[in-house]
Amino acid sequence: VRRSGRRGRKRKAEAEEQQTPAEKKERGEEEGKRVVIEHWDNAEEVKSALLAACPALPVILNPEKPRKKSFEITLMDGDKETCLWTGIKKGPPARLKFPQPDVVVAALQEALKAEQMPKFVKAVAHKTSTTD
Repeated sequence: VRRSGRRGRKRKAEAEEQQTPAEKKERGEEEGKRVVIEHWDNAEEVKSALLAACPALPVILNPEKPRKKSFEITLMDGDKETCLWTGIKKGPPARLKFPQPDVVVAALQEALKAEQMPKFVKAVAHKTSTTD
């Protein structure tokens, strides 16, 4: 049996359709602050810890198909992304690729504090300039 040089066919890229806000929210693409967890294995423990620390902040698991053996946690605010934890380049052993929940919560609190600091500095600067 003679086969041609091609083993498979290339898939055509599907044109991305305009999505309604409800579809974006369902896939985790809405605007505003949110935490996105891309994971290959179970991430429920980390999600629970993040929700306990910041109940008002939505936590989204795998808005898209995750990369194999990946575990990344990102704080998103609109188009701005802040990586809280990545295990992609960690390991072996494999246990290094997965974070402890308290480490992720501390990173989230630091990131939120860092975001609030410039607003606080601007408010203080504005307040002192108006009182002079």
